[in-house]
Amino acid sequence: MRIIKIGTRGSSLALLQTNMVRSALARLEPGVTTEVRTVKTMGDILSGAPLDTIGGKGVFVKEIERRLLLGEIDLAVHSLKDMQAVLPQGLVIGAYLEREDSRDMLFSAGGHTLEDLPAGARVGTSSMRRRCQVHKLRPDLHVVDIRGNVPSRLDKVGKTVDAVVLAAAGVRRLGLEEGVALDVRSMVPSPGQGIIAVEARSSDRELHALLERIDHGPTRICAEAEREFLAALGSDCNLPAGAYAVLESGEAVSILGMLGSPDETRVEQMRMQGTDPSVGRRLALALKERLNPEVLS
Repeated sequence: MRIIKIGTRGSSLALLQTNMVRSALARLEPGVTTEVRTVKTMGDILSGAPLDTIGGKGVFVKEIERRLLLGEIDLAVHSLKDMQAVLPQGLVIGAYLEREDSRDMLFSAGGHTLEDLPAGARVGTSSMRRRCQVHKLRPDLHVVDIRGNVPSRLDKVGKTVDAVVLAAAGVRRLGLEEGVALDVRSMVPSPGQGIIAVEARSSDRELHALLERIDHGPTRICAEAEREFLAALGSDCNLPAGAYAVLESGEAVSILGMLGSPDETRVEQMRMQGTDPSVGRRLALALKERLNPEVLS
């Protein structure tokens, strides 16, 4: 088999996740040879700007996808939560690795929960979704926009902010000390949070056959339900949104979703069950209806 060139961001977490994919491939196909090509994305270049002002979802993946389409790399490894719901024509997600913890974690100097943080505490996050849900639960807290990799954001605790909210999956994969996990019912995760996605060209049949062998079926079903939710909100949607799907007995898919208004003053949450990933789309449309068109216009 040819040398497989894998594109990824250059952060420690991105490289670790890429090595997880390389190890999974090597275990199933010991003769496989892979090379890592790091790519600087717009999200990396504009590291100080709030995500919702520089394009939101996609700023960490578009440049990598461009190189994949050009044939400069053969595979791309992403955190699924960074990907847009609709892929560029010619690209597919060939494999989802088994999901890590999907929850968010709160890190503070005193080991506080979100409920017992002191009034007026400054909570750091760059996510509209997290900001909206923090305000709903604790309107007395001040949410501060911060960016950077996981270690650099943790380093701000006790300095520029009193607490930060991070994805548990990244913290665990890096082997860092864990914070206080937040229940998904009070902090609904980002669609795809905790899942590593491997993207390939749809025409590359040789790699498809290989990726099918590392694909985790239950994770794929849940991931696609959450991506259906995201897609139903529209490619130009810039609203606080979260979704978390689980498989229940048999083939039932249960998905919890949240959607906030553009000014983040209203948050609606709903759970729905279905027999396939399309339940995610139905849930998103129901939440949009509950918020009503006037709020979303």
